[in-house]
Amino acid sequence: MQLLGLKADDFRHPLDRESTRALKQIPGLDLMVRSVLGSVAEEFMYLDNIASSVKVGPDQLPDIDRLNKEACATLDLEPPEVYVRQHPMPNAYTFAMRGQHPFIVLHTSLIDLLEPTEIQAVIAHELGHLKCEHGVYLTLANLMVLAASQVPAWGRWMAEGLQDRLMEWVRCAELTCDRAALLATQNPTAVVSVLMKLAGGSPILAKQLNPAAFLQQARDYDAAGQTQTGALLKQMKTAGLTHPVPVLRAKEIDCWAHSRTYQKILKRAS
Repeated sequence: MQLLGLKADDFRHPLDRESTRALKQIPGLDLMVRSVLGSVAEEFMYLDNIASSVKVGPDQLPDIDRLNKEACATLDLEPPEVYVRQHPMPNAYTFAMRGQHPFIVLHTSLIDLLEPTEIQAVIAHELGHLKCEHGVYLTLANLMVLAASQVPAWGRWMAEGLQDRLMEWVRCAELTCDRAALLATQNPTAVVSVLMKLAGGSPILAKQLNPAAFLQQARDYDAAGQTQTGALLKQMKTAGLTHPVPVLRAKEIDCWAHSRTYQKILKRAS
């Protein structure tokens, strides 16, 4: 099923839209990342993947290849390369700086944890980064984190403001990409289940986990922030994170699944 004419702004989270607008107002930031880092970083990552991961295709891990192509067809996006990498930490990430070699990497431990529909939700989340052209700022955010301990104190002081803005943007961008996961799977339970398993799942525990109970946990978290102290503590906890906390993401996607905007987009299905 294809969502005809789907554009990134059709499902972009309002916080992502606002935060992206703020970053684009920084003179020369976009051009600097694309021109200075783009070609070298893209070639390095491509060579690293092709050398140290398994490239997915019709003749290599065909089930994952099918999930990727189905999600791309739904989101009206050209399929990127997908790689599977041996890694004990459940994770997935994407990279696309100049459009030559966009790719997605899935860790084996994440695949072991998820059902096929949930794996497709993860792939579609990463496709959301490509659809929304998040690659430039994602790369810069990662570099800022890695370089934080490698520059003098005055340099860190100058960079702190930009890093804080980038981290805030990344968290907002993740909310958009969760929406891409829902659009591709049209299964809010699967998207919530991915977030739940990332928060506290394992292959042994997976069958005992309950998405409905996790959503109730999300409502409890929301209620805990209604006081002034609770709101401050929540802000302190999330300030340095690259992703919103899982229960917040679950609540956001559950709300959007019941929204008129989501239902309107589904009516485009061919």
